[in-house]
Amino acid sequence: MNRLSRKTLVKSLVMLVTVAVIGVLLKTLGLGDLLKAGWIDSEVRGKGLAGLALFLGISALFTAVGLPRQVPSFLAGYAFGAFAGSGWATLATLGGAVLSFYVARFVGRDFLVRRFPHWIKRIDEALEGHDFSMTLAIRLSPFSNNLATNLAGGMAGVRPAPFFLASALGFWPQSFIFALLGSGFALDPALRIGVGVALFIGSTVLGLVLWRRVRARQGLPEELPDARS
Repeated sequence: MNRLSRKTLVKSLVMLVTVAVIGVLLKTLGLGDLLKAGWIDSEVRGKGLAGLALFLGISALFTAVGLPRQVPSFLAGYAFGAFAGSGWATLATLGGAVLSFYVARFVGRDFLVRRFPHWIKRIDEALEGHDFSMTLAIRLSPFSNNLATNLAGGMAGVRPAPFFLASALGFWPQSFIFALLGSGFALDPALRIGVGVALFIGSTVLGLVLWRRVRARQGLPEELPDARS
């Protein structure tokens, strides 16, 4: 193995180890357990900007390593209300996406380009001019994997600006659904659930329509990336 190959391999290992270490720290230090109602009551609600900053930071780390973004959304609704909470939850999830995207971009892409140049070239060509629409379609799918999408976007030639903008727009519907459920908003519970279900269905249908349009133009697989693993 030559020096360049060793260098790219080390970079890829660093990326994997970084994600794994953050995940272990969250579990070992109990940071994952912070995102519970009791912690929100004691450390976030009524704490002003300090409480908000703490919530955003912990939630960004939480989602950056692939833990469910619905949890911060639910608790953001509990802490800040449905509308403000959905906005803060979206921002926190976007922060996690930025973190994992750039870890992959600076550590993993070089290795893949050198090891699988034709594969990466095909992905880059497929994404060319469709960064925004493809990212939005994937984010709107309730079955897409947040961490996998972040890492794939970083390692492929996705432009950051449209990727993050589409991500924010795609994150918001589910963020609002779970923030609404967590907020105790002054609606009849059945109506609150109904609003959430309607928004869920609408965002899913929109994601499928966008995906099929991109697929038809680019000859991509029919299925959206699956996250049930």
